[in-house]
Amino acid sequence: MTDAPTRWLTAEQLGPHFDDGGRIVLIENHEVFRRRPTHRLKAHLYLSALRHRARELGDRGELVVSGSYRAALEERGLVGGALEVVGATSWAQRRLVEGLGASILPDRGFVTEREEFARWAEGKTPQQLLMDRFYRQVRTRTGILMEGSEPAGGQFSYDHDNRERPPKGALSLGLPEPWAPVEDDIDASVRETLDALEADGVRFLGRDAPRAFPVTRDEALASLDEFLESRLGDFGPYEDASLAGDDTMAHSRLSVALNLGLLHPLEIVSRVVAEHDAGRAPLPSVEGIVRQLIGWRDWVWHLYWHLGEDYVERSNHLQATTPLPEEWWQLDGGAVQARCLSHVLEGVGRTGYAHHIQRLMILGNFALQRGYDPAELTAWFQGAFVDGTPWVMPANVVGMSQFADGGIVATKPYASGGAYIDRMSDFCGGCRFDPKKRLGESACPFTAGYWAFLDRVEPVIRGNHRMAQPLAGLRRLADREEVVAQERARTAY
Repeated sequence: MTDAPTRWLTAEQLGPHFDDGGRIVLIENHEVFRRRPTHRLKAHLYLSALRHRARELGDRGELVVSGSYRAALEERGLVGGALEVVGATSWAQRRLVEGLGASILPDRGFVTEREEFARWAEGKTPQQLLMDRFYRQVRTRTGILMEGSEPAGGQFSYDHDNRERPPKGALSLGLPEPWAPVEDDIDASVRETLDALEADGVRFLGRDAPRAFPVTRDEALASLDEFLESRLGDFGPYEDASLAGDDTMAHSRLSVALNLGLLHPLEIVSRVVAEHDAGRAPLPSVEGIVRQLIGWRDWVWHLYWHLGEDYVERSNHLQATTPLPEEWWQLDGGAVQARCLSHVLEGVGRTGYAHHIQRLMILGNFALQRGYDPAELTAWFQGAFVDGTPWVMPANVVGMSQFADGGIVATKPYASGGAYIDRMSDFCGGCRFDPKKRLGESACPFTAGYWAFLDRVEPVIRGNHRMAQPLAGLRRLADREEVVAQERARTAY
């Protein structure tokens, strides 16, 4: 009779649904911080989560500090049948465990299995792998928010209803502060480790600050409870809104707990649906959360594997090659004059977080307009955000944000001028740039940049029917050449 294998759990697999009761090894690899740009607060979360889990496991677990995952496993004889893993969380880990001959269990932490996605995707071109179609299929199969064969409320998506402007004149939504943990001795030890790494030459992104996200199962559940009680009802209406004085708005901030494996998406879905059934949460808000979890999140996970390991490297449909400016790598909002971009960059430097509309329509929109290299931008998003993982960011950045895959993830480029930001936020008030102007000293870099972007990519996107109207507007622009020349020469934004 052979000994049961030891299970290697990564920092993305720390919840109870990854643990079947046997021996567990956790590996703390500091060299990844030397090789890849990582926000200090993200490094803190990962190390704190690993150390807290090791303490919970007691004698059943071993926490190994090593500069190499392979060396840590091989030195303990964890090769072949002695080692098992739950799926893989990245292409790099998959190559490693396959090379070690480990037993690979099916994925956990998602709603759908790879085989289900493969059956759904069979015979479809990449451009036919639409999230909305996948989401409807999952809803229909699982019965979530369904009334027989029909969606609850008569429609599958309330996305178009969830686009209210922020309350006029409001500094915030007036909701309670989001849940925050109380740091302990493990957090203190992590901070000492990170200080030592910095003294040894590791350069983290961003700044240190008190931990703001959960790293244990109990903390994750407390964070979920707080969201349900305080912000779920307002999530839908203000999903696309931003306020300078409220960087949380009604967002759940549960992505960190999900990506550490502390929560399962279905338990969140069951809780939010129960809130609706009890009359405590409106359907548009509940459906918006459900769509993010069983639609978008699962879809992005499957696309990571379906599109292949070289998806990022081979995707540059719009031929964007501009390097990211230093202020992005320094997360230096003070070096930027546009109030919206300055605020979000500063916030990421301070917290490692920004809600999705700030990522897509401010950071992503600006990068798209300026032609920042999508591979470098993906690495930046993965490292700068506390919820960035190797599988999350490729489709979100390359596909959704930058249209670099030519229309697999998004059906059109998500570009907009300053008018959108002015309508959906309070950033434009007090900004030195005017969202209504595209020429001159006060020309908004988003407004002018939008037209310069269309001018640059017109030959590539003119066949996209969703861009016909914007391109027609570009051709009618009397000052097109002046705007393009201005933005080409712009050094201040």
